[in-house]
Amino acid sequence: MKLSDFVYDLPEELIAQTPMEPRDHSRMMVLNRENHEILHRHFYDVIDYLNPGDVLVVNETKVIPARLLGHRLPGGGACEVFLLKQLAPKKWETLVRPGKKLRPGQQVSFGDGLLTATILDTTDAGGRIVEFFCEGSFEAALDRLGEMPLPPYIHEQLQDKNRYQTVYARQEGSAAAPTAGLHFTPELLKRIREKGVDVVPVLLHVGLGTFRPVKTENIEEHEMHTESFEVTPEAARRINAARANGGKIVAVGTTSVRTLESASENGVVLPKRGETSIFIFPGYKFQAVDALITNFHLPGSTLIMLISALYGREKTLAAYETAVREKYRFFSFGDAMLIL
Repeated sequence: MKLSDFVYDLPEELIAQTPMEPRDHSRMMVLNRENHEILHRHFYDVIDYLNPGDVLVVNETKVIPARLLGHRLPGGGACEVFLLKQLAPKKWETLVRPGKKLRPGQQVSFGDGLLTATILDTTDAGGRIVEFFCEGSFEAALDRLGEMPLPPYIHEQLQDKNRYQTVYARQEGSAAAPTAGLHFTPELLKRIREKGVDVVPVLLHVGLGTFRPVKTENIEEHEMHTESFEVTPEAARRINAARANGGKIVAVGTTSVRTLESASENGVVLPKRGETSIFIFPGYKFQAVDALITNFHLPGSTLIMLISALYGREKTLAAYETAVREKYRFFSFGDAMLIL
């Protein structure tokens, strides 16, 4: 399939710049795969589409303040270090700008020397392996000096950094939020559980590879970066038990889909921990996911390809055209889509 098969026109004014308040008051487009019906609801109505015995699978990763602004030593120019993947307590794979001026052996200072870093090596993808030095906890220094890594299409400053976290975020390690989960509130999750729906956490630390542009016209030539994931024995047991009893598995976000599909064999979710570079596009046969809650994604992205694998490419693009016509809000802080 071609990259151009997944491109659509989006007016810039429909790119959401700020999160909805309250979280669950965003709009939600409901797509039914059986009768092809499209309904326009609000996110708090999602409970109407969940039944006792179903499982809602959420990604409990937590975004770290991964963007660090500093300057090269000695007395060099400004630079940016973006944390991608932790390799050791103070060693990270990173993206740096300007990359050409940050070579192995060079040092960077952040916050007037409260935190420094040494460039150790380069990566095949053009990143840098960096080791950090500070007095006390690196996590405390990062929390003080780091900024939330908002996507480049968001131009307004985020007033509350917790709005780029899900309410169930637990395990730090992501460079970007699993944004479909931003719509949930503690109150809505409580009502969902009270209805008899099991809310099961899995883990995938989101890296920039998920959002890296596809540059090959033949999409099958695109290579995904690896990301760390985990499905615990307890999570696998609850998901498999629900399926065996006729419940449907509803994944919250494409990261939950990729986690479940990476841990599945022959229709069974296995306890599994490791790295995944799974790339889901039309023709893929889903093993673990029956329904999906997601946002509206960038044209030509691997995310819209995943949606097209579940709903069909032509129907997905038609739904996106409807969303543009109905003036839905797009991307990370935008509205939601429920595919049944």
